[in-house]
Amino acid sequence: MAFNIQTFKTRTLTAIVFAVIMLSGLLINQWTFLILFSIIHIGCWIEYFKLVGLIDSDYVQINSIHKNGLMLLGWAFMLWMTNHFYKIGSIELHGLGWLLMMILAVVLLSTEIVFKKQLNIKLLGYSFFGLIYISLNWGLMIDLRNADSAFGGKYILNDFGKYLPCIIIFSIWINDTMAYIVGSLIGKTPLSKISPKKTWEGTIGGIILSVLVMGLITCLITKSIDKNILIIALISSVAGTFGDLLESKLKRMANVKDSGRFMPGHGGFLDRFDSLLLATPFVWLYVHLLS
Repeated sequence: MAFNIQTFKTRTLTAIVFAVIMLSGLLINQWTFLILFSIIHIGCWIEYFKLVGLIDSDYVQINSIHKNGLMLLGWAFMLWMTNHFYKIGSIELHGLGWLLMMILAVVLLSTEIVFKKQLNIKLLGYSFFGLIYISLNWGLMIDLRNADSAFGGKYILNDFGKYLPCIIIFSIWINDTMAYIVGSLIGKTPLSKISPKKTWEGTIGGIILSVLVMGLITCLITKSIDKNILIIALISSVAGTFGDLLESKLKRMANVKDSGRFMPGHGGFLDRFDSLLLATPFVWLYVHLLS
């Protein structure tokens, strides 16, 4: 394919803007973090509704109460996963999130029964999968932001919770870049029919180099190496690869190239965060149960 300078400029500019917005949201404070992932949460849901509607036309019939209620229910779960640092006056978002979840769950179920007389298990299954795939994982990401308060002094980095999401994201970015480079140079064995451009050589090379680079960065910053960061980089790279394959499968079923167009030249929210969606729960399990 011929090199297109205009396409390259567009992709580069949007990538820079994206990186600036992401880093600002991740690092300024806990509120910018919550706002960032609240926006990402809504964007992912909008694209999920579209993809599932293309996969199964019956899902298009769900009403606006169902759609908006699901997004609000998922967002309420994210609020519930906050800690005591998230409060407006004397109101903690944790408690507010729990109250909203209970109200919205009753409203959504009541609406389905009253207006449709019976529950459509298939359509509810699509919605439940969306809650697990999108809302649960972004809620766990909010909880990971609180890791320093739960595990103070356990990790080599001070304010570990603030940097943990960055470690996951940087590991995924490095893995994607290195997998592309290694795959382009020596890749011969296709990884999966779902994504024919991915190779085993590129995938393994990307994972190894991601762990090595994250270890080197940690060593340069702290003058030491924390095995937990290496393991988190490994988990993020491996799980992130499967997250990319899962979203590719959904797009193939929907017969679309991109999940959306919020980033010119880069696709939609699910295209940008597919790896992070699947990496987050596995890192969460490691941080809370194994580290």
